[in-house]
Amino acid sequence: MQRVADFLKAAGVYYLATVEGDQPRVRPFGTANIFEGKLYIQTGKVKPVSQQIHANPKAELCAFKDGQWLRVACELVEDDRVEARQSMLDAYPDLQAMYSADDGNTEVFYLKDATATFSSFTSAPEVVTF
Repeated sequence: MQRVADFLKAAGVYYLATVEGDQPRVRPFGTANIFEGKLYIQTGKVKPVSQQIHANPKAELCAFKDGQWLRVACELVEDDRVEARQSMLDAYPDLQAMYSADDGNTEVFYLKDATATFSSFTSAPEVVTF
C-alpha cells in the first residue's frame, strides 16, 4: 500500500474513474493519504463524483510517471469520522483554503479490496493487493 501511495504522490495527478448510470466518468485527483493503515482519497460531497461513488463504489485510479503507470481497481468506502477528514487536510494543507474537517462537505474514502498493477513497456506487470 505504501508503494501505491508513494507512486500516486510522486505522479502528482492521478485519474479517478467512476460510473454514472452506464457512462464512465474520469477526472483528475491529487490526494492520497495513509491513515490508520488504509489508503484514502478526498473530495467534496457537493461534487458529482461523490454521488457517483455513493451510487456505485467500484472505481479505478490510474497514474503515469517516468514511463511506468499504475492502475488500482477498488471499492471506495466513506469514512465519516472527523479524524479521517482532518488527517487528509493535515497531509494537504493547501486544501484547507477550500475545506475543513467539519464543514459538512469534506469527504474521505478509503480503498477496499484494492488490486494495484504497476506496468511499463519494459518489464512485466507487478500486482499488489491490499
